[in-house]
Amino acid sequence: MIARLRGTAVSRTADGLVLDVGGVGYLLAATPSVLRAAEAGAEVTVSTYLHVREDALQLYGFADADERELFVQLLGVNGVGPKVALLIVSGSPPGELRRAIVREDVARFQAIPGIGKKTAERIVLELKEKIGLDDGPSLAPVGAGDAPHLVARDALVELGWSLAEAEQALAAVDPDLPPEERVRVALRAAA
Repeated sequence: MIARLRGTAVSRTADGLVLDVGGVGYLLAATPSVLRAAEAGAEVTVSTYLHVREDALQLYGFADADERELFVQLLGVNGVGPKVALLIVSGSPPGELRRAIVREDVARFQAIPGIGKKTAERIVLELKEKIGLDDGPSLAPVGAGDAPHLVARDALVELGWSLAEAEQALAAVDPDLPPEERVRVALRAAA
């Protein structure tokens, strides 16, 4: 199992990011946070997951162990493969996704392209138990000020965007920005 790689991004392809590690180029399907870090051209460290199939070996890259852990949990859900799990993890920070699962926010997952109502419900149902066992301070009930993604998403929906459009637009926005700035960036990108 390849659990971590440290190297320099040499190119991006339609299939992902090529990371040069000691002269060997590894092709990674990676989250946006990894792609942002790799754009700087500096050396990056990536947590990885090697998905083994009968006909292929596919390497997935994550900015940290938390993203990777959620990805692996999602793979345990019936009907969720690695591409869909990567889409989910790429959309929002892992803490926000876990809070959405605990709060049974099925609409959050339905807004992701490729996920229907039944799969979204399965994600919430199957992971709520697992995440509930690890229920730490980061999963405590949150208010509007504690969930910037939800505040920004709800603001875009109030402006007439569909839930799917809002989620898709916010997936491309830096998750560290405050909600009002996320909304501004999403609106500018749509204009």
